[in-house]
Amino acid sequence: MIAEETLLNELRRPETLDKAFEVLVNTYKERLYWHIRRIVLNHDDSDDVLQNTFIKVYKNINGFKGESQLYSWMYRIATNESLTFLKKKSNKMGISDAELQDRMVSNLQADVYFDGDEIQIKLQEAIARLPEKQKLVFNMKYFQEMKYEEISGILHTSVGGLKASYHLAVKKLEAFLKED
Repeated sequence: MIAEETLLNELRRPETLDKAFEVLVNTYKERLYWHIRRIVLNHDDSDDVLQNTFIKVYKNINGFKGESQLYSWMYRIATNESLTFLKKKSNKMGISDAELQDRMVSNLQADVYFDGDEIQIKLQEAIARLPEKQKLVFNMKYFQEMKYEEISGILHTSVGGLKASYHLAVKKLEAFLKED
């Protein structure tokens, strides 16, 4: 894997931009896809949001100040693109965000790219009911095994606040899963 500083330098030079961007996409596309997928839940929607994320990264790479790691910056863009996509989708359908989440979870069983069993669907349903911030923190910590410091850089929230959000999310998930 190419060093981040080297990659950034190549992304900022017109003569190496295209090749460096290809390296960037190949390096991060799978991680970003799964991050997005855990937010929007649908494969096709995830692909669309991932493409929008990389377009935004490409257009704004020269504006990246280096105050955080490159992947943290891209995760932030992917998170914002995902949340914007869901907001637009719920507005377009004329339904609330909560109702959209319920529909998305219901559609998981019909999604040919989702191979989870009944327990996975129940877990996704429980996660969908979490407040947005708790959902993001839980997904990043639990599924992507990110450190609180990394999540802090992406969500611009203190580590203490993230720990509290994760703890509350886990308690809510446990309660929801025990309901049956």
